[in-house]
Amino acid sequence: MERFFNTAGPQTPDSYTIDPLSRFDLEDILLMIRQKRYFVLHAPRQTGKTTCMLALRDYLNQEGDYIAVYANVEGGQASRNDAQSVVKSTVDTLAVQFRSVMKSDLPLQIRDEVQQEGKDSMLATYLHYLSERLPKPIVLIIDEIDALVGDSLVSILRQIRSGYTDRPAAFPQSIILCGVRDVRDYRIVLSNQDIITGGSAFNIKTESLRLGNFSKEEIHELYMQHTRETGQVFDEVCFPMVWDATEGQPWLVNALGREVTYKMKGNRDRSVRIIPEMIDQAIENIIYRRDTHIDILIDKLEEPRVRRVIEPMLANDDEVDDALIPTDDIQYVEDMGLIKREKGKPRRIANGIYREIIPRELTWSTQDALTQDPLWYENPDHSINVEKLLLDFQQFFRQNADAWIGKFDYAEAGPQLLLQAFLQRVVNGGGYIDREYGLGRKRTDLLIRKPLTDHYGGPVQRVVLELKIKRGDLDKVIEKGLEQTVGYMDTVGSVDEGHLIIFDRTQEKTWDERIWHKPYEYEGRTIVVWGM
Repeated sequence: MERFFNTAGPQTPDSYTIDPLSRFDLEDILLMIRQKRYFVLHAPRQTGKTTCMLALRDYLNQEGDYIAVYANVEGGQASRNDAQSVVKSTVDTLAVQFRSVMKSDLPLQIRDEVQQEGKDSMLATYLHYLSERLPKPIVLIIDEIDALVGDSLVSILRQIRSGYTDRPAAFPQSIILCGVRDVRDYRIVLSNQDIITGGSAFNIKTESLRLGNFSKEEIHELYMQHTRETGQVFDEVCFPMVWDATEGQPWLVNALGREVTYKMKGNRDRSVRIIPEMIDQAIENIIYRRDTHIDILIDKLEEPRVRRVIEPMLANDDEVDDALIPTDDIQYVEDMGLIKREKGKPRRIANGIYREIIPRELTWSTQDALTQDPLWYENPDHSINVEKLLLDFQQFFRQNADAWIGKFDYAEAGPQLLLQAFLQRVVNGGGYIDREYGLGRKRTDLLIRKPLTDHYGGPVQRVVLELKIKRGDLDKVIEKGLEQTVGYMDTVGSVDEGHLIIFDRTQEKTWDERIWHKPYEYEGRTIVVWGM
């Protein structure tokens, strides 16, 4: 049976995979285990934590120095602040997992012995008895620890902490906590509304490890496994596109591979070569279908703490005071994998697919409500008449901006989002919009790509649109905007036309003063500048 790109659950022998033990520094982890350390491994959802931890468990058990057990405690989430129920559920889960590894009923017998223990001691007592009666030290991997909340989470963390000094004779030699966030970043709200930090409840942590994304080389290797298995070839130009779209996010890498080799039915013929246009279509399909991973991301955009971080990036608002954004909010959004922070650079959206999803999702209902017919803007050669489109948008913006922008949760980015909704409605089904935006850019770069035929590899219309908010002197904004527009056109290459759109949010100005357009010559290129 042919192997496949896996997008659901841990990796299996019949899925293409990167060696899980190569995705972290195994030597460092083994050293920490030998030194009896308790530590944290965290990473965004669907990056392969479970696969890696199961592989570590199997490696340790095969080596034979420890009894290593993996347990997912997410089931306790349903009981929330009912600490007694959550602790009992956790002990039950551990007992079942220990029995599975040991092939013995002893873990179940010990579980029955501790049933009369209270919520603040049942787990610690269970681990104490188990450690005393097993022939080897225990390495315990607890996954989804951050699915627990409030009193329940605090009780679990404190009981793990309580036995730390008894290891390894009477408590696990090493415990690894796995979740989306580092334990130190937990803000735990107790039932009495007191707030404590994870660091205070679990102050025995030695180190926090973060599971990274795939590298470019690992993406190439993963896709080459498909080529070796089936003979189906990827054009080498596809790989930079996959990297730009995913930046190695494991679920996205696998989803894109699955989409372009299996979900796109014509490509199930393994003699078909995978070319860049197919990658474009696969990306569009994943976004439009809103798979589970995408839906989770979309839900997070509604959270106020996420909006506080993302909205200034969409609005290109360099005037926002970062000190007003709680550090915990920024860390939270980074931990979920939505943004990246790199030393010396402004934070940015984590990858091309997320960069595309965010403005499209925030304007989804707006796109549906817009009534313009895409064919109205199509030239005889099937290219988009961008001047006609922008003239219509100017009129629409003049008549509807205040009402429509007020509908957006991300109102500060309203003008940019409204234009993107208008453009998306026009290109849907027949083109693509590539977007670049973020703090420090002082503009949004849009590239419209419109295939002019139905055949892969045919001619493509390319149009650059630069979006800026007017701040300060208009002539200086235009001068800087022209420079940026031409720079982006040079980066893209083979561009048919360029447009600079300047949103003037000066309330004192009339619409007649704000709405205008004029061609400018700059470095041998004609750029049409639009005031709105």
